[in-house]
Amino acid sequence: MIKKDWITIPNLLSYFRIILIPFFVYYFIQSSVPSYIPASILFLSGLTDAVDGKIARIFDQITELGKALDPIADKLTQLAIVICLVLRWNFIIYLLLLLLAKETSMFIFDLVLLKKGKKLEGAKWFGKISTIVFYLSTFILVLFPDMETNLVYNIVIIVGGFLLLSFVLYTKLFIQMLKNEGE
Repeated sequence: MIKKDWITIPNLLSYFRIILIPFFVYYFIQSSVPSYIPASILFLSGLTDAVDGKIARIFDQITELGKALDPIADKLTQLAIVICLVLRWNFIIYLLLLLLAKETSMFIFDLVLLKKGKKLEGAKWFGKISTIVFYLSTFILVLFPDMETNLVYNIVIIVGGFLLLSFVLYTKLFIQMLKNEGE
């Protein structure tokens, strides 16, 4: 890894997103803190996630470190958000389990592909849509902590549906990549 790659603007934004996680968690669990504070942190995290890739492409700052760091920041943030939401609505544990299953399987598939000298290049459209739906929906859940439970159920079902779709399509893609190994 090249030393200058550590301090590119996109990588600094990914570090920043990781640093935001404990602040989000702290302000989320503080019952005396207005919900717009953790929601604002979440919005800022989502915004930096949306622009870091664009900046990397525009300013030719795509690095191998950034390709690893961005998804790590994404997954850590998503995990923190869902764990916090489980504290408020315990049925969200199912969303947490789905997220863990998806990310664990993707990590295993990535390792298998890496051993075979292959790797998945970048997020696919279905992964990006799933991430957008996740951030928008969880932002709403964080911002409106007193939301009616039935509405929360519906939001969680929508997020879970997109997460499941992404999980299935990535699994299909990984299996296809493994099948094409001999070709």
